Amino acid sequence: MKKSRGRTGRKRRRKHLQSFMDGVNCSHTLEYIKLKKWLKDRGFEDGNLRPAEFWDTGRGLMTTKALQVRDLIISLPEKCLLTTGTVLSSRLGEYLMKWKPPVSPLVALCTFLIAEKHAGEKSPWKPYLDVLPKTYTCPVCLEHNVVSLLPEPLRKKAEEQRTTVHELYMSSEAFFSSLQPLFAENTGTIFNYSAVEWAWCTINTRTIYMKHSQRECFSLEPDVYALAPYLDLLNHSPNVQVKAAFNEQTRSYEIWTNSQCKKYEEVFICYGPHDNQRLLLEYGFVAMDNPHSSVYVSSDTLLKYFPPLDKQRNAKLSILKDHDFLENLTFGWDGPSWRLLTALKLLNLRADEFTCWRRTLLGDVISARNEQETLNVTEKICHFLIEETQHVLLQISQLKRNKENLKKHLALVEALRLEDLKILQKSAEILCNLNTAT
Repeated sequence: MKKSRGRTGRKRRRKHLQSFMDGVNCSHTLEYIKLKKWLKDRGFEDGNLRPAEFWDTGRGLMTTKALQVRDLIISLPEKCLLTTGTVLSSRLGEYLMKWKPPVSPLVALCTFLIAEKHAGEKSPWKPYLDVLPKTYTCPVCLEHNVVSLLPEPLRKKAEEQRTTVHELYMSSEAFFSSLQPLFAENTGTIFNYSAVEWAWCTINTRTIYMKHSQRECFSLEPDVYALAPYLDLLNHSPNVQVKAAFNEQTRSYEIWTNSQCKKYEEVFICYGPHDNQRLLLEYGFVAMDNPHSSVYVSSDTLLKYFPPLDKQRNAKLSILKDHDFLENLTFGWDGPSWRLLTALKLLNLRADEFTCWRRTLLGDVISARNEQETLNVTEKICHFLIEETQHVLLQISQLKRNKENLKKHLALVEALRLEDLKILQKSAEILCNLNTAT
């Protein structure tokens, strides 16, 4: 009898170890022990979630019991949330009240994070600050030669993001200087550009949406941010559904699952139906096999395939522009989007068909020739984008060999481009089948 019990024990232990192969439980590490104690003091009841390190998603939360549909994943009391209310009740409050013109809620939160991080051991928020990422991988933090490898529409947005953060820093310098009485060190060294960039990324990648009433001491930008310690360890998956909101009765921010999750598996939430370009831009990561992913076709690429001598070319372009058909033209897992095909159909109208442009925008078939030529051009564009993507992937693999310090950032762009390549190859296959059918 004893023998078989030992074997069962071994089996059970092996099964237990197997469960942890996907994620290594980290709740025994000092930073998480301190964070849990800090949260408990603020009324947080620890449920079934444990911090863990996963091989594919990095840091996340695993469940110690199977979750069913409509189970409560987490309930975080209001006292644990970091909002503009927190900032106003801190030593920064009186400076914010006095400052004119008033700063935005975002600047107030950035200032608070930098000040508390600088306070070190003296900060009541230290246990939370200690588990925040030290660095981020949003495009604003990427080196210029890495940004240049991003697809063109994302590259543009990355430049805009950098400008936004730079302007936020420049326009807040005078306010930062006004806080000098609070610090022994020069505020210029505490609130430097890299500190502002870190704080901005923390808020942009980690806040939950929570509407707060308008306060006169802030500018008119919406006050909708809340940092949610522990809850913000939950990673994104495009394949799960959750319900998340602040519960006025319990005064807690709650997340309920609409998906099942096995014991010891990572618990995911969904940040929204975002494609990989948006995920990289806003959160600094990409999701593999993301059903929402698309490859964007820029208007420059679109026009490469049209005769510059087309007399109606400019008229066609202004129609497309006026009807918002030059943006969001994409290839997806199910082939070219309706928007892309419609824009191409309009550009392919012959002089004698041009008067039918309104019908084209409504999706009508104008002629068999127009349909066929549109398919041909779409195929050419798809193949051009495949070659371009393969060329960039080659550049990335060469850079990875030579630039050890950029490996992490290059791997991220590589993941995005590999996903793009899969989508484009799938689209090429669909177009080939369509062409064969016609």
